[in-house]
Amino acid sequence: MQWFGKGSNNVEDGRSGGGKTALGGGIGIIIVVLGLIFGKDLTGVVNQLPATTGTEEVKQGVPANDAQAQFVSGVLESTEQVWDAEFKAMGKEYEYPKLRLFRDGVQTACGYAQSNVGPFYCPGDHKVYIDLSFYDELKNRFGAAGDFAQAYVIAHEVGHHVQNLLGISAKLDEARGQVSKTEYNRLSVKLELQADFFAGLWAHNAQNLKDFKLDAGDIEEALTAANAIGDDKLQKQATGEVQPDSFTHGTSAQRMYWFKKGFETGDIRQGDTFNSNNL
Repeated sequence: MQWFGKGSNNVEDGRSGGGKTALGGGIGIIIVVLGLIFGKDLTGVVNQLPATTGTEEVKQGVPANDAQAQFVSGVLESTEQVWDAEFKAMGKEYEYPKLRLFRDGVQTACGYAQSNVGPFYCPGDHKVYIDLSFYDELKNRFGAAGDFAQAYVIAHEVGHHVQNLLGISAKLDEARGQVSKTEYNRLSVKLELQADFFAGLWAHNAQNLKDFKLDAGDIEEALTAANAIGDDKLQKQATGEVQPDSFTHGTSAQRMYWFKKGFETGDIRQGDTFNSNNL
């Protein structure tokens, strides 16, 4: 993909702090959706670490000579434009999320998180968090290389922000402790697949932006990434067994299906995974 815009004004660069943050009281709600790659419920991980001392230096924007950070900023800007238009069409106002770059670990409104949880969205502060070293893992461990695979990750996490603004994420909050673990996991899968659909919807509409250009093979890169991080594939690689009742993100086939559906239709009305029988 190619992006010719100036980049988003909503990127925060906290990488110079090395993860040294001060944990205060009142950590806030636990992250509903953590990461993209592990295929298991990581809820609560961020609150299990002890407090650390020091302060985190956060800068607005990213260095002009940091190509990867500039790319992330451009992708975020394209999501802002797409979702701004989508919300206006619904008679709503889109609130731009912040995207925080960090290294090693980061303090959030949802608690403290280390890089090994993968990229995530925190509904408590409306921020997407990513350690850019994740992209090396995406390429080397999961075989999902390419800039559009990286863009898909960001668009998926922004999809969780959209769910938060529309009140969809609240379905998982309401179900916590009220349903069985299996049923809760099933709802988590629906939430994740909808975020994949929203990522596809972003790609569909972004290609019509004046500063955005899809290259040959871009969509295949996103589908390769979606395929690589399906619950069934990750479980098979990790343990040699597949346990559908423990799925929290969806199978490889499901993730590819919903991203592709979002890209092909570009119609938010087609992304109601919670009431769809075709998962």
